[in-house]
Amino acid sequence: MTIHLHRLPGTFAVARLAPDAGWPHWATWSRDFVSVSCTRAETSVVCAAECVPHDVRAERPFAAFVVRGPLPFTAVGILAALTAPLASAAIPVLAISTFDTDVLLVREGSRPDAIRVWREAGVAVSEG
Repeated sequence: MTIHLHRLPGTFAVARLAPDAGWPHWATWSRDFVSVSCTRAETSVVCAAECVPHDVRAERPFAAFVVRGPLPFTAVGILAALTAPLASAAIPVLAISTFDTDVLLVREGSRPDAIRVWREAGVAVSEG
């Protein structure tokens, strides 16, 4: 089975808020991908970089790639097939799963190397 990745347009940021910060309404301006995760220690927000207010702690820029889905919950090894080649090439990745698919974020500066590594591993990658 060939895995297909599609790069989302623009760049993304990963922001950190206090656990009691409330809902980050600014993040919903981004329609291509938004993820909000909460723990007792933090609220993490992934969204378009330009949506993050300048006074919010954030890491940026990231390129985001979406696995063509929907992926069944019985699928095994998709994330391993995508992250193992990056780990071998010392490229950090942030993976987020949704109901239908997986989204992988790599630093924008590592994007060309990540695409090359994925293609060498047999992953189909489109950037447009």
